[in-house]
Amino acid sequence: MGDVYTRAERSALMAKVRGRGNLTTEEALAKLLRAQGWSGWRRQQVVRGRTAAGERFQVRPDFVFRGRRLVVFVDGCFWHGCPRHGTRPRGNAAFWRGKFRRNQARDRRDTRRLRRQGWRVLRLWEHELKPKARPRLRVKLGKVFARARKSPTGRSG
Repeated sequence: MGDVYTRAERSALMAKVRGRGNLTTEEALAKLLRAQGWSGWRRQQVVRGRTAAGERFQVRPDFVFRGRRLVVFVDGCFWHGCPRHGTRPRGNAAFWRGKFRRNQARDRRDTRRLRRQGWRVLRLWEHELKPKARPRLRVKLGKVFARARKSPTGRSG
């Protein structure tokens, strides 16, 4: 079945979509963190730093654990090109290929920058938050939290 919207209508609709605050996935992770007793996180907090060349940058991870120097991103399967669940729109295929490539390049760049600043970076796929996958996610998060022990002072650096 074809799209029910014209190209202009679809474009206007997609332009309204914003990447911040995906409530279903972020809320699912927040509930899991609370249930496991993992605290000390803030949502959508800016993390600033400098590149090796001295340029300033800022990244807004979905969850920031400053005391643990840990950031968590919840990447949507569609927008970040999940190899298992990512779908590709047929219309305007060249645009979407470029869009997904740019998103993935930005994700790699942000991860690299944060790691160079001493942050531990965890990227989760949206599908890892589905109820059937949560037992595996709990184990994964437990391992990450065991490695990212809270600093004795509780400060980030």
